[in-house]
Amino acid sequence: MAKRKGLFASVARRPSHKPAKLLPKSTEGIPGPSPNPATNFMLADVAIRAGSYLARRGVEKGLLAGRYGKDTAKDIVINKTLGQSLISFALARLATRSVPGALVVGGGALAKSLLDRRKNRLSAKAEGDAKLLDQARDD
Repeated sequence: MAKRKGLFASVARRPSHKPAKLLPKSTEGIPGPSPNPATNFMLADVAIRAGSYLARRGVEKGLLAGRYGKDTAKDIVINKTLGQSLISFALARLATRSVPGALVVGGGALAKSLLDRRKNRLSAKAEGDAKLLDQARDD
């Protein structure tokens, strides 16, 4: 029998499914508050999402506080509409899923920035200020 050579030599001899190696030998020493690894995974996911939510809110408030003050920045972030949140979530998801998605979202952001720069600087600032201050007044 001839010896196999090349890239596929080792791949051809491997079984496609090894369930015995996928499962842990014992559940002793599983880190986390629960002995159930699925529960620990879910709790870690919740903690990460909550932390990113708090960090995002802090960054949003920090960016707005310099121009509008702490209280107005807080009102702007709190009064963000569901549509604004969904659009930003969808765009972020699209941008992180694939390179073409990142190019589309990045290209759109670049186009919007160039459009805003093309407008008169004062009118662009006034338009943005009016929009954010109106959002802060909504209760």
